[in-house]
Amino acid sequence: MLALFPLKRAAIGGVCLSLFCLPALAGQGAVAAPDPYGARVAADVLKAGGNAVDAAVATAFALAVTYPEAGNIGGGGFMTIYQDGKPYFLDYRETAPQAASRDMYLDPDGKVSPQQSLVGARAAGVPGTVMGMWEAHKRFGKLKWSQLVEPAIRYAERGFTVADRQFQYRGEAVKLFEGKTNFAQYFGGMTAGRTFRQPELAATLRRIARRGADDFYQGKTARLLTAQMRRDHGLITADDLQAYRARWREPIRIDWRGNAIYTAPPPSSGGVALAQLLGIKENRAVDFSGVTLNSARYIHLLAEIEKRVFADRADYLGDPDFVAAPAAELTDPAYLKRRAAEINPTSISSTPGIRPGLENHQTTHFSIVDRWGNAVANTYTLNFDFGSGVVVKGAGFLLNDEMDDFSAKPGVANAFGVVGKDANAIAPGKRMLSSMTPTIVTRDGKVTLVIGTPGGSRIFTSLFQVLNNLYDFDMPLQLAVAAQRVHHQLLPKDTIFYDEYAPLSGPVADQLRAMGYALKDQGWRMGDIQAVQVDGDKAETASDPRGRGMGIVVGD
Repeated sequence: MLALFPLKRAAIGGVCLSLFCLPALAGQGAVAAPDPYGARVAADVLKAGGNAVDAAVATAFALAVTYPEAGNIGGGGFMTIYQDGKPYFLDYRETAPQAASRDMYLDPDGKVSPQQSLVGARAAGVPGTVMGMWEAHKRFGKLKWSQLVEPAIRYAERGFTVADRQFQYRGEAVKLFEGKTNFAQYFGGMTAGRTFRQPELAATLRRIARRGADDFYQGKTARLLTAQMRRDHGLITADDLQAYRARWREPIRIDWRGNAIYTAPPPSSGGVALAQLLGIKENRAVDFSGVTLNSARYIHLLAEIEKRVFADRADYLGDPDFVAAPAAELTDPAYLKRRAAEINPTSISSTPGIRPGLENHQTTHFSIVDRWGNAVANTYTLNFDFGSGVVVKGAGFLLNDEMDDFSAKPGVANAFGVVGKDANAIAPGKRMLSSMTPTIVTRDGKVTLVIGTPGGSRIFTSLFQVLNNLYDFDMPLQLAVAAQRVHHQLLPKDTIFYDEYAPLSGPVADQLRAMGYALKDQGWRMGDIQAVQVDGDKAETASDPRGRGMGIVVGD
């Protein structure tokens, strides 16, 4: 059962955009976002009487300006919505261009060509973010579309203050993209502590504010995007843009300890994986009894569960419009019980023996709750920091490098070290498999938790650990989010990853190495959890200390 704790109030600080400076609402809404700009925009929308979807749309566009390493209009993602007591899921994931082909990233010897799926115009899938925001607003929005885009326009025109870590990411990206893209021309001038303006992006956002999704997919912005493709020998055409559609899908529901959890279905692997992680752990509850959080035994048990989940992910999951993704079979209680029986609680299971069980760096997330109890969990991405490094000239936005999320070659790992098989092979119009897991937890029909994170293949294992911290160890929300997290994904063999924020060290590390594990600092922080917890009409937020996010509670 969810443990509830005394709730803290967060005052709204910083700039209040004049468009939304209205009296506070009687109830409480809340937002947890990856930077203060996005959080303040969402809070102002909620204060103005907007609902959770309105706030999500405004936040998504604001982050496209102030969080360009991941916030975007040139990428795509997923949105889990709980509106008027009913769950919904919106898939606005990118798609492969029609000119894409299964072996497009292989050299003449059949080997994967390094970086072709990560850098440059050929790495980009057809963007879905603008269409996703448009469809969500069309179905559930209350405020005017143009109102919601206006804050982003202001940040693009007037500028925002560059954060220290944001500047560090920019420096690394400049080196990666040097001589290959036009990235430095647009973002080379970003300096920590100084104001950064994006006039071309402001003009693009003004067109989108006036014309909605039509501008991006059929109007001037579409023409600028396809012109960039021609200059850089990319694959996205006007026909690809006109054909793009966001898809409403049935969210995965996980019934767990009296809670109903709504989360991402395929083409995300996240919901299936989260259901498997929780279900297998429940079947091994005796092994976890009395085990200390993040002790060597606890981490070993997590690794044993996770390697089986990743084995299933590699073989079975892909775009459900192209492959029969067996989500129901993979989350069936009888199947999870059988998978749980394979776990060795005392030593490492042999990696070659971990097979699929059925018979034949940078993303960003925000969580929002409104005064009426509606909620949005939104995760969207360019994939790695600053995506492909290609900026659309004249439009000022970055394009994604999501094509790397396909399996360039069956059995060969992508940039996150994750392998895939034929189910996730490249095909025209296909959505690439994702790990994004925007999640909403309800109890008795009421929202109790909204949560998500970036992190590639680490996303669903991070959420799994935070849920364990909350529900098994009764930790307060902020401590549950800040606690040490680890990750194991079958391959590399017997390797447990950690981050420098909470490294694996001391006796626990020694015990894990003695069991045969290799411990590795993954070189980047493990996620950036943004969570809102609700108790009745009171809300509490938590933003991961690994990032630069902010939580704001709105109302009395």
